[in-house]
Amino acid sequence: MRNLNAALSAAGLGAIKVSTSIRFDAVANSFPPSAGVFAQSYMTDVARLLASTGAPLLANVYPYFAYRDNPRDISLNYATFQPGTTVRDQNNGLTYTCLFDAMVDAVYAALEKAGAPGVKVVISESGWPSAGGFAASPDNARTYNQGLINHVGGGTPKKREALETYIFAMFNENQKTGDPTERSFGLFNPDKSPAYAIQF
Repeated sequence: MRNLNAALSAAGLGAIKVSTSIRFDAVANSFPPSAGVFAQSYMTDVARLLASTGAPLLANVYPYFAYRDNPRDISLNYATFQPGTTVRDQNNGLTYTCLFDAMVDAVYAALEKAGAPGVKVVISESGWPSAGGFAASPDNARTYNQGLINHVGGGTPKKREALETYIFAMFNENQKTGDPTERSFGLFNPDKSPAYAIQF
């Protein structure tokens, strides 16, 4: 990243920002959100480089996987932006009504602990599968993605500013290998028909 940034600057293209994306498991101790810390020490160097260049950190945030792996402690409503669950962070008094916000604020907390509190977080991927696994259905996918669209303009309890967010994915990938849910994150089917109704 440093070399690429230096090469761009040397070519007179220093306005182009160099960043990287992280999976959410790059963050350890994510509950409560204020306890968020990067799992690997090299992320401190990454965070500080981003801070020095004004570039954002791209984060892939999937409440689906957190819910799938721990449905006993995480409610479906909390994971899909539906009312009914409130979680208070005892360390700072912030209140959370959705898992997405808690996960994003754990990334912000990790950045703070890495000495880069001013780095912006961009959600480079988020979504919910409509088939192929536990709680993967068109109804849940529509509820989550519509909730995401409606929610991100208001930011999170920690950062009350619009959160740049990208839905994964545009199309279902019917030939993709691996976990069956990986084929069903799309808003549209391969024939371009909607996987479910959604409003932008």
